[in-house]
Amino acid sequence: MIQYNFAGKVVLVTGSSRGIGGAILEGFAKAGATCLLHYFDDPKGENRRDAEQHAEKLRGLKATVHLFAADVRSPEAVEGLMKAIHQKVGGLDVLVNNAGILRDRTMRKMTLDDWRSVMDTNLDGVFHCCKQSLDILRDGGRIVNIASIAGIHPFHGQANYGAAKAGVIALTKVLAKELARRGITANAIAPGIIQTTMIGDIKPDVRADYERQIPLGRFGRPEDVANAVLFLSSEESGYITGQVLPVTGGWY
Repeated sequence: MIQYNFAGKVVLVTGSSRGIGGAILEGFAKAGATCLLHYFDDPKGENRRDAEQHAEKLRGLKATVHLFAADVRSPEAVEGLMKAIHQKVGGLDVLVNNAGILRDRTMRKMTLDDWRSVMDTNLDGVFHCCKQSLDILRDGGRIVNIASIAGIHPFHGQANYGAAKAGVIALTKVLAKELARRGITANAIAPGIIQTTMIGDIKPDVRADYERQIPLGRFGRPEDVANAVLFLSSEESGYITGQVLPVTGGWY
C-alpha cells in the first residue's frame, strides 16, 4: 500500500461529511493533511450531525480538522467559504469537488426542478468552487473533480446527472490548460457504481445483474475512489493533468 505524505498540506473536500467525500477526507487525514470538512447545512441538521461525527473520527486519527458549511449552488456562499478558509488556514493546496446529488427520472417524467437542482449542484457548484478557489489555491496545487462514468456513458433516466458530469469533465480539461502555468494540475475521476447510501437500496436481482457486468465482480467502495484521489493529489502525479480516470472495476 502506498503511504502518501500530505503533512503541511491543506485539503478541502466538498460534501465530505459521509460517503465518498468522507472516505476521501479520511484518506488525507491518515496522510497527515490539514482537513477542511465541508457540508451543506440542511434544515433538519442531519448533515451537520454527520459532519461533526466524522470530524471527531478524523481527530481520533490525530488529524487537524476544520468544519465549514456552505451551499455550493450559491456563488456568494462559495466566495464566503473561500474567504473563511483563507482567514482560518491561509490557503489551499488541494481542492476536491465531490458534492453532488441525484434526481433520476426519464426525460418524459423529469421536471424542470429535477434538471436544475442537479445542474446547480453537480456542475455549477464545481464551477463556483474552482473559480472562487483560484485566489487561495497555491501554485503547484491540485484540483480533483469527482465526475462519473455517467458523464462518459450515460445511463437511462440520468439526463440531468449525465449532462452535469459530462460538463464537469469538460470543465476539468479547460482548467488543466488554464492553470498549467501555475503548476496546478486538474483531473477528474469517473466512478462507476460505488456502494454508498446515495445509490439507495438496489434489489438483489438488479445488483447481481450489475455485478455480472463488472469484470472485477463487485461494486466499488468509497475507499477505491479515495485512493485514486490521493494519487492525483500527490507529488507523484505532477505530470498528469487534464485526464479522466475511470474507477469502475473495468465496467463500461
